[in-house]
Amino acid sequence: MPIRSEKKTFYITTPIYYPSDNLHIGHAYCSTAADSMARFKKLTGYDTYFLTGTDEHGQKIEKKAQSRGMTPKAYVDEIVAGIKQLWKLMDIDYDDFIRTTDERHVEGVQKIFKRLYDQGDIYKAEYEGWYCTPCESFWTELQLKEGKCPDCGRPVEKTQEESYFFRLNKYAPWLIQYIEEHPEFIQPASRANEMINNFLKPGLQDLCVSRTSVKWGIPVTFDPKHTVYVWIDALSNYITALGYDTEHDELYRKYWPADVHLVGKEIVRFHTIIWPILLHALDLPLPRQVFGHGWLVIDGKKMGKSVGNVVDPVVLCERYSSDAVRYFLMREMPFGNDGEFTLKAMLTRINADLANDLGNLVSRTVAMIEKYDGGLLPAVGAVEDVDRALWKLAEETPARVEAEMNAFQFSNALQEIWKLVGECNRYIDVTQPWVLGRSEEGRPRLNTVLYTLAECVRRVAVMVSFVMPRTPERIFAQLGLEDAELKTWDSVCRPFGALSAGLKVCKGEALFPRLDIQKEIDRDAAPEEPKQVREAPKADRKKDAKADKKQEETCPAEIDIETFERCRIQVARVVACEKVEKSSKLLKFTLSLGRDGERTVVSGIQKYYDPAALVGRQVAVITNLKTARLAGIESQGMILSALDDAGNLRLVTVEEGVADGAVIG
Repeated sequence: MPIRSEKKTFYITTPIYYPSDNLHIGHAYCSTAADSMARFKKLTGYDTYFLTGTDEHGQKIEKKAQSRGMTPKAYVDEIVAGIKQLWKLMDIDYDDFIRTTDERHVEGVQKIFKRLYDQGDIYKAEYEGWYCTPCESFWTELQLKEGKCPDCGRPVEKTQEESYFFRLNKYAPWLIQYIEEHPEFIQPASRANEMINNFLKPGLQDLCVSRTSVKWGIPVTFDPKHTVYVWIDALSNYITALGYDTEHDELYRKYWPADVHLVGKEIVRFHTIIWPILLHALDLPLPRQVFGHGWLVIDGKKMGKSVGNVVDPVVLCERYSSDAVRYFLMREMPFGNDGEFTLKAMLTRINADLANDLGNLVSRTVAMIEKYDGGLLPAVGAVEDVDRALWKLAEETPARVEAEMNAFQFSNALQEIWKLVGECNRYIDVTQPWVLGRSEEGRPRLNTVLYTLAECVRRVAVMVSFVMPRTPERIFAQLGLEDAELKTWDSVCRPFGALSAGLKVCKGEALFPRLDIQKEIDRDAAPEEPKQVREAPKADRKKDAKADKKQEETCPAEIDIETFERCRIQVARVVACEKVEKSSKLLKFTLSLGRDGERTVVSGIQKYYDPAALVGRQVAVITNLKTARLAGIESQGMILSALDDAGNLRLVTVEEGVADGAVIG
């Protein structure tokens, strides 16, 4: 592969994320893919720009902030700080983080809105229809599915207000032709067919682009009672972040049009219909590609707090390392398709690929150089066909990896690298360096084998760096490699044999210690579901507070610390609380667990508390109980309580200053 002599630019974006306190591994999936691609392009010589950020306006934010007694800006500031911390933990190395509350973005959106209005593409009219707050989408009667939002299935509300509209339908014929003439624009190709057949050909409705009933948004400069609604605001970030239509538009002139917008399949429609039409109306070039990836699913269901199946990436990274989590996300499933997430699958992949294949290869290579050559890398000696075959594979692998990466096939790219890792391990078994080291006659062959392994390990370390940014330096340290030139992509595109003999290797800790899979699964497993407290008492037991107290205070058998650690107790804030219909005992709680999202818990404490008085309080909750159905409601945990001296039930609370979602223990 020739070494590039000139810099090419590459601009990649993720969607700007809605500021949720429930970021899960599904969000990390998209950002890890974008970061891996950005790192790969930088590694292969491109002048790369990676943009991410947050979409912070709208009715949902307004309502959530009000429920917590906060201003919308204070609410999103808190969550954005958490998002940035998560990206730092996962080594998401973006070049810019755009917030739709940034002044640079606000001014850019206002200019775009005014320009579209001045040229007649935006007009004022009265809107009447159905609105879905969670999706922030308007729907006609015919678009509803069984009277609910066709996207999320939640209830909608009737809305009537004065709004500005963008003439979306005016440009539909042009967009159909553009997509048909540019098959690379929407990927995978199946998503292009969906956009044309399901949305464009049936006909587009003009797009509502302002609201008067929502104040948390960007004001329309020439009609301040209106705020810009969702899509002109959110989608424009891709160019406002680059300084479009400002005096400082150097980044825009350098990087636009974007090479790829990486988005989840649920928002492909907005990025391949609304966004290209907006750009066309502004007489701006379109992004070269929109790639709609699939979802991480659990038991066939998309992750989400409403489903109660979110997986916390922070926990995974802290237990198994960010590199291991990133590797699993990019290796396990073909990019573009949905992929099933299970802890067992991730742990199996870590053991097989990282601990056994890569970790053992590095460990064995360094250990043998230390054993047979005093830790100094030998020069190549006698060469045979088995050596040349491995050299050839090592030389060909970078081109194969690059071809797969350019097609956004992360899994296939890593598979190509692991073919080399696997062949290196087989090479050890075939050449048997422990036999060669028994005699002087075997020394020339042993030197070649050890050098070949070290050079292959170096190449693997360089090639995995775009997915596992922390691991290569740990490998280079064991190889004693300090030369920065030999850590570049260009160095692995050259003929085999770049390492210099005489390097001092130093065996270090295992890159990825082997895991006891069953023990790790048990660690995450929920304990047995306890018997319901409403279970009928024995006939001879009185139904009074003293008996209840005696029963509550009965001590179970002693347990060990590992059994206790299986129980996950967290701090939760009561967001909403109401009596359960037709029940004199039960209260239905909506609890916020910070970044772990919200969940519903039913508790039998109605006679002790006024529901309204509980809103805003923090309580202690067991969050990894199996879901139980109480009065027809799925309860996702247990709120801890205790009896006071008078026989009244009291909630277990925590002192103020403890974050929602904090783990107790």
